[in-house]
Amino acid sequence: MATTEHAPLSLDKPLPGFIPGDLAWHLGMILRGHQTHFAQAVEEMPCSVRGYQMLSTVVHHDPANQQALGAHLGIDRTVLTYLIDDLVEAGLVERVPAPTDRRARKIVATQQGTELLSRLETRVAAAEQTLLAGLEATESAQLAGLVSKLSMAIHRAQPGANPCEAMDHLG
Repeated sequence: MATTEHAPLSLDKPLPGFIPGDLAWHLGMILRGHQTHFAQAVEEMPCSVRGYQMLSTVVHHDPANQQALGAHLGIDRTVLTYLIDDLVEAGLVERVPAPTDRRARKIVATQQGTELLSRLETRVAAAEQTLLAGLEATESAQLAGLVSKLSMAIHRAQPGANPCEAMDHLG
């Protein structure tokens, strides 16, 4: 089976098919569309998108403690405390002693939280399909794979970067 070699991008030339700066406009439009659909899909969630992301992270990534949760999401610990308080008050998560350090707190989802997350995941999936309606199924899968690969490379290079802050500054 033959392998395909990919030529590296030239750092002094524009991206193929783009005027320099167009990539930012395209990404901004995609993010704006996603933000709109996502917010509508999770509108019943306390703290909206951030609350959903927090609950999803607790359920799917099982961070060891509150600090690890904040680090994963790139949320300042002061803000994180308020978000967790809102989710605790709504009965969606609870603070329990972390098994590795009883001075630390682990955030765990309640049954009500996992049930809400399951319902919202169905809505979020539908919202993402609506966003990608202009693409064929293979294009959607390819885009999802490429976006995931690129975002993880950026996350590794800038581990403290806050994606929520980037969304806030779309303007």
